Amino acid sequence: MKSTTWVSIFPSSIQELLSKLPEPILDRIEEVRVRQERPLELNYAGQFHYVSRRGVLTDVPHEGYRPTREDGNRLLDFITNHSLYTMEEELRKGYITIQGGHRIGLAGRAVLTKGHVDHLRDITSFNIRIAREMQGVGDSIIPYLLDFRHQTVNHTLIVSPPQHGKTTLIRDLARLMSTGQWRHPEAKWKGLKVGVVDERSEIAGCMKGVPSFDVGPRTDVLDGCPKAEGMMMMIRSMSPDVMLVDEIGRPEDAEAIREALHAGIRVIATAHGGELEDVLRRPVLNKLMSDELFQSYVVLRRSGRGMSRRFYDARRRLLHPDGLAMKGGGMDG
Repeated sequence: MKSTTWVSIFPSSIQELLSKLPEPILDRIEEVRVRQERPLELNYAGQFHYVSRRGVLTDVPHEGYRPTREDGNRLLDFITNHSLYTMEEELRKGYITIQGGHRIGLAGRAVLTKGHVDHLRDITSFNIRIAREMQGVGDSIIPYLLDFRHQTVNHTLIVSPPQHGKTTLIRDLARLMSTGQWRHPEAKWKGLKVGVVDERSEIAGCMKGVPSFDVGPRTDVLDGCPKAEGMMMMIRSMSPDVMLVDEIGRPEDAEAIREALHAGIRVIATAHGGELEDVLRRPVLNKLMSDELFQSYVVLRRSGRGMSRRFYDARRRLLHPDGLAMKGGGMDG
């Protein structure tokens, strides 16, 4: 499947503009932001540009194509499969995930019931996050996560700012662990049973329960289920060897992770943060880290020079590429 098939999400007026862009740019787009009567915006490789009425990139806002109310209505009609009523729960959360694992954030007027958001109406802003399968991104990382003594993987927390590759990485790690591709000459054990709790339908991109992405032959996916509840369901029903979950941070997430660890299940989770210090400032995650429940940490950061990856052990000591702790590299406290 061509990587630009996501263009068909949009109404014809926007499709026509996007189709004029060079394919190397289309292949790298991470977000398309459609705001009614404001310039059409693209984000890729850490940059943002507007799309002009001629279908070329510009940094001048008034040169950008301004999506109309009709554009917004057609986009909303498509992503809700012509039925707003059936998407009430998604509208309450503020996003909809569609075929291919693409997540569409929504903004407009919030309708409240007893002081809480009931749903959104008059939706005028859409943030289309393009999901892409990038097999191989986990190849250079998985060797640092291996537990040779028990022939499995370490309990691992992956940290990065938004849009720096956490979800793409854990998707590929699920595939590698499920198939037993450990990318280390001394790792000889077979693939593991993998459980993915995919609350936002982004990791596996399931449609009617079937993953759109290759997450491996021994992987079970619980799609659209809140993380904490989903982890407990996985523990009780699917007996995974390792469980993957995206963007933890709530108290109930931490309790479910503890239950998984006590049940002998390895957990690979992600969290937002620029550095480990950022994660330590969050009380729920600080407790998990202070108790050394995670055995490995991976910090991802993207810059103009590409993607940097740093590895830490359970005591949050920075590791050399050969896996040895660096003196003075710790973050204790």
